[in-house]
Amino acid sequence: MTPYGLETEQRPEPLGVGERLPRLSWKLASDRRGATQSAYRLTAAERAADLADPDRLIWDTGRRECADTILIPWDGPALRSATRYHWRVQVWDETGAEAGAAQSWFETGLLHHDDWTATWVGRDPAVLPYVEPPGDDDRPPLEAPPLYLRREFHLDRPPVRARLYATARGVYEPRLNGVRVGDAELAPGWTEYHRRLHYQTYDVTELLHPGANALAAIVADGWWCGYVGFDARRPAQHYGDQPAFLAQLVVDFADGSRQVVATDGAWGERPGAIRSADLLMGEYVDRRQHVPGWDTAGAAAFLPVAVLDPEPGPLVAEPDHPIRVILDVPAIDVHQRAPGRYIVDFGQNLVGRVRLTVRGAPAGHRIVVRHAEMLADGELYTDNLRTAKATDMYLAGGDEVEVFEPRFTFHGFRYVEVDNLPGELAPTDIVARVLHNDTPLTGRFECSDPMVNQLQSNITWGQRGNFIAVPTDCPQRDERLGWLADAQIFAPTSSRNADVSAFLARWLRDVVNGQDAQGAFRDVAPVVALHREAAPAWGDAGVIIPWHLWRAYGDRRVLERSYDSMLAWVRYVHRHNPDLRWRHRTGNSYGDWLQVDVTTPREVLATAYFARSTQLTAEAADVLGRHDDAARLRDLHAGIRAAFIDSYVAADGTVEGGTQTAYLLALAFGLLPQRLVPAAVGHLAADIEKRDHRLTTGFVGVALLCPVLSDHGRADLAYALLHQEEFPSWGYSIRHGATTIWERWDGWTDHAGFQSPAMNSFNHYSLGSVGDWLYGRVAGIDQAPSSVAYRELLLRPLPGGRLRWARAEQETARGRVVCGWSISDGRLTVTATVPPGCTAVLQIPTPDPDSVRENDAPAAGRPGVLGVETYAAGVTLRLTSGRYTVTATAPDVVP
Repeated sequence: MTPYGLETEQRPEPLGVGERLPRLSWKLASDRRGATQSAYRLTAAERAADLADPDRLIWDTGRRECADTILIPWDGPALRSATRYHWRVQVWDETGAEAGAAQSWFETGLLHHDDWTATWVGRDPAVLPYVEPPGDDDRPPLEAPPLYLRREFHLDRPPVRARLYATARGVYEPRLNGVRVGDAELAPGWTEYHRRLHYQTYDVTELLHPGANALAAIVADGWWCGYVGFDARRPAQHYGDQPAFLAQLVVDFADGSRQVVATDGAWGERPGAIRSADLLMGEYVDRRQHVPGWDTAGAAAFLPVAVLDPEPGPLVAEPDHPIRVILDVPAIDVHQRAPGRYIVDFGQNLVGRVRLTVRGAPAGHRIVVRHAEMLADGELYTDNLRTAKATDMYLAGGDEVEVFEPRFTFHGFRYVEVDNLPGELAPTDIVARVLHNDTPLTGRFECSDPMVNQLQSNITWGQRGNFIAVPTDCPQRDERLGWLADAQIFAPTSSRNADVSAFLARWLRDVVNGQDAQGAFRDVAPVVALHREAAPAWGDAGVIIPWHLWRAYGDRRVLERSYDSMLAWVRYVHRHNPDLRWRHRTGNSYGDWLQVDVTTPREVLATAYFARSTQLTAEAADVLGRHDDAARLRDLHAGIRAAFIDSYVAADGTVEGGTQTAYLLALAFGLLPQRLVPAAVGHLAADIEKRDHRLTTGFVGVALLCPVLSDHGRADLAYALLHQEEFPSWGYSIRHGATTIWERWDGWTDHAGFQSPAMNSFNHYSLGSVGDWLYGRVAGIDQAPSSVAYRELLLRPLPGGRLRWARAEQETARGRVVCGWSISDGRLTVTATVPPGCTAVLQIPTPDPDSVRENDAPAAGRPGVLGVETYAAGVTLRLTSGRYTVTATAPDVVP
């Protein structure tokens, strides 16, 4: 049994940890059935070699009889700033035998305010006034170019260790002796800047040398003072009116001495080749303005900077994976539309930027690159971008070969127009570079139906394109906000596809920071553009996502840090709705946003979410030991449930409004008397059937649709909806070329064309929340209701529809889980992998319980099979860890 996947604060080998009591985790792998950890020992030292010397350890837990492997808090000596700690985990198996060991490291950041000596620096308009010469309408309408900052310094001997701690009010790229530092993009990302600004830590030891050195950075507006959201104005009022930089280079020498180079009044600044850069509008580069060697020692003198703020402010070490260039996507088609003008198709709607090779352009020659998700009559369709220009411009420097790649913008696009290019554009001269937070991919789903596989691909690409700094609603138009409902609806699916634990936990701090003194969350986080109280299902994200992170990852700390705000939200709704029907203070109540042909009563939806948030907050209170709160919340939940039934449920099981979403909410959230559940399921099924297996659900209802049908014996309808290819459906968009999830079912239809450009994104993950069902029911990977972090697996493969096979694998917090099935010649074969330390209930749907065999032998009594029981639809096997292959007579489905 081998430990692997060692992490500190949910990241492998993190540089610059800001937690003073970081948590350590590991996973386990074993081919042996029944393997489990019975004990562990953690040790730590400041040098890797010292882990083997008991006398030099700084922390030794000793052998702890414990099966835990997730988020074990550091309880050793107080950690020092800017120090690397090596740690080792040793585990013992279920027999008490020593099983395996592994080691890792983490490094602390600057843990104390006094560790900072740097000051904020930026442009001094009195020294360097700037007026951009007149341009044309293609150039982004910005007021000043990015900062080019530098400072020379001298080292009299080689360092043994050097760290750069840096951040920006804006977005920045650090450079040292002419080399880019690190690979983070658009750092420091976007947070509630007035409450929390992330800094990054870089190991720059190898970039320094004795003698003259130069530390430099380019800083652009980013989210700090660029265009944000759909405000028509340049929103300097959001955070600030100009970008700034803060950095501290700490250099250590072999004799124990230290040299610090920090931002201060000795730095210099001047404009460079990037004349303007904005996340929404695009980037404008004039290569003629590039100063060779500007970021190396000995460059021409720069003008003095202004010291903007002597206090570093609310700095926090970056707690999650940065934005990076994740992969490159080649062009699949280049079509010339006119001399020098080309339309490029990358075959995939994606988010990022392009890298363009320019050949033979004379100095000053202007090339314009525009971006779009769709084409109309062979040209870019950009109406849906609204005020976002999504246009990059390059003025050539006159070299024979030049490469243009923007640095401080990103776009949502499948198609690119390159205009005024000299010569021919070869497909190899342009590549799309995909950007997103580097959340590790952890899940994979596949099946026998190519359309369903394309749906899973669309869901994954939608997640990639919208997990940039915050979980956004769309990556292309003038919005890109962290809408709460979108995130809470999609959270279960996102955590299947990738490890989003640190990403969502970090964003939840913005959600909490946005809560007002009365307890109301906001519709978006960070709070810009929209300052009103949150709507039902939107504000409830402040309760639902922390609970989900506890259930999916075992993250108790995020529950602890969110609990008070969860409770305040429930009390806020209750205070304004004492009759327990959520009718007042509903913000801009969106209802079941973008539902089709029906209207779910907003009061029904709101009250259902009031009940749900109250229920989950009660469960969180119990987890945290706040049992008095839990008891009061359960009483409140019982009252809300009774009010829901009295107000909205009829004696025949109909729910007010009669929409699919109304029934889904009542069934999913347990808001019906048990005796009326079959009738309500019948009404739901009848509505789907009368529409010839078409859905009407919007953002809220769609996540519940297939799971509720499957859980109530109508998997046939769930599969019918999955396979539907007529409007409205997932298949309809795929049939018309979608490679991401559309914002609206009717984003484009063959009977009406494009929907209103006022709101029509073609990359928007909300309607892709069905992905959780693909993993959890179609393939079968789920966990028991009382389980945390997949300790008690519930494997329920669900053959059906036109599928012949389906399979999923998921790297959970405890290890790799696999479940899949296939049907051939009347036999059902199910394969499953259960990681060490976990147990599983595996349900085999078969009409013939006696036909169940495990590895060609009767299942009862097989190693690892703890019990065999029958249930309504087949046989249940209770399993320990291990790999299993189970066969049985196939259920009555028609693949």
